[in-house]
Order: sequence, then structure tokens, then C-alpha cells
Amino acid sequence: MSRAKQAAGKGVSYADAGVDISAGNALVDAIKPLAKSTRRKGADSALGGFGGLFDLKACGFKDPVLVAANDGVGTKLRIAIETGRHHGVGIDLVAMSVNDLVVQGAEPLFFLDYYATGKLNVKAAAQVIAGIADGCKQAGCALIGGETAEMPGMYHGDDYDLAGFAVGAAERRKLLPRDVKPGDVILGLASSGPHSNGYSLVRKLVALSGVRYSSKAPFDRKVTLGDALLAPTRIYVKPILKAMKQTDAIKALAHITGGGFIENIPRVLPRTTVAEIDLDAVPYMPVFRWLQEVGSVAEREMLRTFNCGIGMIVVVVAKDARKVAASLKRSGETVVTLGTIRKRKGAEEQVALKGALAVK
Repeated sequence: MSRAKQAAGKGVSYADAGVDISAGNALVDAIKPLAKSTRRKGADSALGGFGGLFDLKACGFKDPVLVAANDGVGTKLRIAIETGRHHGVGIDLVAMSVNDLVVQGAEPLFFLDYYATGKLNVKAAAQVIAGIADGCKQAGCALIGGETAEMPGMYHGDDYDLAGFAVGAAERRKLLPRDVKPGDVILGLASSGPHSNGYSLVRKLVALSGVRYSSKAPFDRKVTLGDALLAPTRIYVKPILKAMKQTDAIKALAHITGGGFIENIPRVLPRTTVAEIDLDAVPYMPVFRWLQEVGSVAEREMLRTFNCGIGMIVVVVAKDARKVAASLKRSGETVVTLGTIRKRKGAEEQVALKGALAVK
């Protein structure tokens, strides 16, 4: 039947254009309990309104400053789509924003997501949003809303994209960074893998290796390569907030994302200082060594593309370094001492590296 006859007979519907409103409504119904499970003080986590509400006064802040962040998951999504494993990238989406909030001393309060696709697959989307809810619970923030956009012609097949938006708050006098100076100690918190950065290079290296995502990982025969590369980004929020409250000794934090040590650490340093990092102390994970060997990737390129085993940098008062490390370890973090802050000499780079990356 021609389009003209179809239009004359029954009229063209939104579904004829490729958008299924019923599928969208089914997804909303499926995720309502997920959002409700993230309820926290200040939010009732009810979906369906035009906007999400949050009562900042209910959280007990006295002189609050709001801190906001947004991010995506990047081409790690390509691996999730190709393997049909979607839960972890939902956690990634939350992690990339809430870890950016906590580095400024902020407690994440609420989160909103944006899910865009060509043809809504309710099952896959529900897995993603279940992961988002899981990430919100790990971070202690409420999932108070989001948007699902079905856009035929913009995305191909089962492709989808994600964006996340997080808002937190901190007491004005607790904002970070603060008073970083020579003699301060640099701690590192171990990552869970590549997190959500460098995946265009990861996928290129996997293609060069000839190893399928469904095959056993060459560096860990207990899991498939796909599962290893989809390990969710570690969320450091609760351990860091607890250590801040217990010690009041944390001066600065740097979330090690794209740009690695070289580009992220200087963002929290005074221009007169340098972070001296001992690469021998970095817990260089086998996944990174394998990626490096597959493409003969230079060490500096690894360090400016990946976290290489350290997902968060913590700058602390030297006399309290052990106390801060002990608090973080009690919360389940793997903590290493990476180096110290010193005075900068002329126009030298603000990250001075010594030693070499090596799997321990």
C-alpha cells in the first residue's frame, strides 16, 4: 500500500514514523521502582512530573554551595551494545559525574539521566537504568528524573547514547581544593580497570589483537574480554566523604579520567607547586599491560589516556596521611602512597614522574 493510500485510509501515526509511545510508557513503569529504591533525605524519587524536586533544607546544610557535573560513557557503550551487557554502563554514567562532584568536597544529592536511541529496546534500557539506580545507591544520591528519546534516523539499529547530570552540595568552608603546599602527601586509590576513558583506543587495540569480546581475556582467564573491559567505574564518594568527616585532612582530590595523571592532577594544584609521582607505586593492572603490549603503546601515551590503575588522587596533610589512608582502607579502598607535593622550578610540568609502570 502506498504512503498516500495509508494516509488516506487510517492516517499516519507516530508509530509509523518509528516512535513507539507505548514502549516509552512501559519503560517508565519498569523503572519507577528503581528510582524509588534510590530515595534519600530531600528527595521522594517520584517519577512522572515535569521536573524533579529536591529539598536542600532537609539535608541539614547551613551555608551550602551547589556543585553540578555532567558526563557520558563514551565509546565504552559500543562494547556494551555488541555484547548485550548494559547494566555496568549505567553505573559508569553515575560514577563519571559523582566522582567529579566529590573532588570539590561535595556530597552528591540527585541525578538525572538522558537515554537516546533510534528504536527503544525496553529490556536493554531497563538494564541501563537499573545500573544507574545501582550507581546512585553507591553514591548516596537520588535518581529524581530523566528523559528517554526515541529518534529514528539519528541512531542505527540497537545503538543508544547516554548522558548523566549530577548535583551536589558542600558547606562553603569545606570546598576543595584548599591550601595545597609543598610537603603534602599524595595518596592514590586503585581503579577497577579503564573505567570509562580511552575506549576508542581500547577498541582499536582489541581489533588489532584479534581477540573476540566473547573469548577469555588473555590477561585473566576467569572472565571474558568483554566482561573485563566492561568492569564499572569505581565510585569513591562514600569512602572519601567519610574520610573527610573523620580527619579533616584532605586538601585536594583529582578524579583520574581522560588525560590521566598528566592532565588531571594540575587542575587542583597551585601554579607554584609540582606533584612528584612514583610510578613504581602504581598498581598497574594486567589489563593495561595487555593493551600496552598489543599496540606497543608508549608509557607516556598510556599515562595521558588511561588511569593506569589509579582512579582518584588524594592530597593530604603529611602528618595525617596514615590516618586518612586507614579510614579509606576501612571503607574498602586500596590505597597507595604515590608521592609528595614540592615547589615548582620555573616553567616545568606540574606532574613529575619517576620510576616505571609495571604489573606487580
